[in-house]
Amino acid sequence: MERTYIDADDRHSLFYRQLRSRFESAGVDLVDSAADATATFTISFDETDQRVLSVSARNVPTEYEVFYTVEYALDGGSSSLLEFQTLTLTRDYTYDSTLVLGKAREEELLREAIVDDLVRIVLKQISTL
Repeated sequence: MERTYIDADDRHSLFYRQLRSRFESAGVDLVDSAADATATFTISFDETDQRVLSVSARNVPTEYEVFYTVEYALDGGSSSLLEFQTLTLTRDYTYDSTLVLGKAREEELLREAIVDDLVRIVLKQISTL
């Protein structure tokens, strides 16, 4: 992985940015084209969303689940170093409609924590190769 190219459709996603940052911190030389790379890290699916977990008697959401799913693979040029893997991590939080701004920030922090965990898992898998 001397020179690695990250192939992703969304180069602005939280996962892509965090992964790129961690690769750079680890001393991986990231290149801008697959032709210049000795390895290609492919992110084929990168999605985050939330869903309602529970509602009150008045049908108002009281608990949400935030989830983040990524599908990725690592190709070493002539061979596949890591077949396509799918990871999904979730976190849940309670919701109070009187604290909308605070809950929006809490959701954002949960999403960032999930991405940090996802990147840590991916890097651990790569380090074992």
